[in-house]
Amino acid sequence: MTAPIDWTVTAAGAQARIDKALATALADQDITRSQIQKWIKEGRVTAAGQPVNAKAKLAEGTVVTVTPSAPAPIAAEPEDIPLDIVYEDHDVIVVNKPQGMVVHPAPGHHHGTLVNALLAHGQLATINGAIRPGIVHRIDKDTSGLLMVAKNDKAQQSLTAQLKAHKNARKYLAIVHGVIHEDQGTIDAPIARNPKDRKKMAVVVDGREAVTHFKVLRRFRHYTYIQAVLETGRTHQIRVHMAYIGHPVAGDPLYGPAKTLPGAGQFLHAATLSLTQPTTGEELTFSAEPPENFREMLKWLAENDD
Repeated sequence: MTAPIDWTVTAAGAQARIDKALATALADQDITRSQIQKWIKEGRVTAAGQPVNAKAKLAEGTVVTVTPSAPAPIAAEPEDIPLDIVYEDHDVIVVNKPQGMVVHPAPGHHHGTLVNALLAHGQLATINGAIRPGIVHRIDKDTSGLLMVAKNDKAQQSLTAQLKAHKNARKYLAIVHGVIHEDQGTIDAPIARNPKDRKKMAVVVDGREAVTHFKVLRRFRHYTYIQAVLETGRTHQIRVHMAYIGHPVAGDPLYGPAKTLPGAGQFLHAATLSLTQPTTGEELTFSAEPPENFREMLKWLAENDD
């Protein structure tokens, strides 16, 4: 995005520093305050043709022009990063992604991603282009667990079709806030981009169909340990759905309350994944136990919140 952006200072905007006012006004374009501050330093934010100061408060009605710099090109380069490979054949890799790892390069995450590690490991399908080679589905940076990756284009097409037809069993484990009294249930609520905050998803009336099934595994005094099964695969689906029914995932920095449990991390793990092997047609199912911090938290809850 390099075309200039004109914004007229509103009454509310006149009360705030220009960097903060612009960050609020342009949030739906995924422009951050730090990015605006950088552009201000570079003289790319002007009012009446003159560069503005980040701390300045401009009068209501002032037209501000932002001329964004061209985004740096993103490339996926092989990197020697250890992988926890659960299964591999000539078509498919099933990998257990650690918490904190981004799946593929994106602005702000050019290196250290799962794709960088996979490219160093071997050949991947090319259908998705150079940034997301072999990637069939994603899990969030702070979610750990199983992902299937295609090594060739035929496998990519097969796995993508399976996912679209809801043929892949995907079971997650999560620690959520509050005590869920029902032993099991289904959340059928459409999801779309949050109209008030473009960085978040939300249950929206005209959103895309989203269905999550959950089962209680254990109740504590203030938390519940659950299994969640995806019928659809919308962005942030489990996190949005659990928050929607009043039981957000513990440690979720976007949809949950402020930090309430010791330690760090979002307690959501993709524990089970099934797929049909693209060449042989064999039905395969894989499991991975939650990471150590997740297991330690369950132990801590049993000792301190039971």
